[in-house]
Amino acid sequence: MPHFRRTLVAATLLGSVAAPAFAVTEIPLSHQLDEARIARLQEVVDRFNNSQKDYHVVPVRRSEQDAPAVLNLAVSEDISLFSANRGGFRPIADVMKEAKERMDTSSFLADYRGPLTEGNKLMALPVAFATPVLYYNKAAFKKAGLNPDQPPKTWWEVQNAAGKLVDAGSSCAYTTSWPAWVLIENASARNGAPAATASGTFAFNGLAQVKQIALLTTWYKSKYFTYFGRRNEADAKFAAGECGMLTSGSDIYATLKSDSKVDLGVAPMPYFDDAYGAPQRTLAGGGSLWIGAGKKAAEYKGAAKFVSFITAPDMQIELAKAGGFLPLSDTAWKAARSKLLKDDLVNQEVAHATLAGRADKDAIPARISFHPQVRLIVEEELEAVWKELKTPKEALDTAVARANAVVRGLPKGKLALLLK
Repeated sequence: MPHFRRTLVAATLLGSVAAPAFAVTEIPLSHQLDEARIARLQEVVDRFNNSQKDYHVVPVRRSEQDAPAVLNLAVSEDISLFSANRGGFRPIADVMKEAKERMDTSSFLADYRGPLTEGNKLMALPVAFATPVLYYNKAAFKKAGLNPDQPPKTWWEVQNAAGKLVDAGSSCAYTTSWPAWVLIENASARNGAPAATASGTFAFNGLAQVKQIALLTTWYKSKYFTYFGRRNEADAKFAAGECGMLTSGSDIYATLKSDSKVDLGVAPMPYFDDAYGAPQRTLAGGGSLWIGAGKKAAEYKGAAKFVSFITAPDMQIELAKAGGFLPLSDTAWKAARSKLLKDDLVNQEVAHATLAGRADKDAIPARISFHPQVRLIVEEELEAVWKELKTPKEALDTAVARANAVVRGLPKGKLALLLK
């Protein structure tokens, strides 16, 4: 894992913020967020800084050479890397206990705790979690003669809608962001298809996964499916009104609602209705907050205070409203349901319902998105399919073989993070 070196350049990166006149303990918060998410992060940080006088959190952009800061925000694909660097971080449960700050980790939804837990101890705080949903342009649906109040539920219904959108002149009927996360990791879970074996190897090359990619291949050839890139490039295309349907994270709802040119609709992630037991639950992914090792006692106290602040029910509601993020616990979810406006709640209801669905205990999920090299392998092989260099079966067989070679040397505990 790259080593991180502490920097204190937030003033130039995020705009100068006047330092308080009184003595405070400064708490650097390392991140690698884009500009839109930096703005959201700064709002949360400002609220914390203004809520007390002892600590001042400063967001700092991280480079690959930086050592861990006091607080470190990781995106989902960094989880395996951070976990592998155990010496660089302290379990957040230990820091909270020493600071005498209460944190009831048992109340966190299991899908959030699982990837961040070793033994029974929470290593990092799950924050900014989301799950894939289907967004659709209601105006485009109306133009194509589709009912905007009846979004597609299955992949076959998505195909029917895509055909009508194309017939109505759409140049981009359906697209997706984060293809490995959506089309393999979550599509496997949604269809109840094992993506890993009980012995701890990847197995996302079964009939269900081949069927999924084969269908997308026919769509790609017929212009029903448009591919824009491996990350969130498709989000911008949908927000600009260029695409009729998009699968992406539930956390972009707030941005789409406020900044896009789309009459926005949101629906659960599609599934195959001829898959046994489908639909099943989707999987959550997102950011996590880690605490660096070797820091001062006052810095740990401040870090614990910040964690308490962002896990409080009122802040969970604010994060759900402003960022579209999923509340961490059932208590926070119930509070959010009572406080969020109808427009904000629509997305939360859809995302929470798909996460809370049934799950087949034999359908072992594979957290492809948690390991950057594995995710890259899957994306490379999917691109080979779109370019007609490989069949779906060939590409997925190769992806599984390559992915298993990458993780074969991982300690059992580290590999377990990818199979939760």
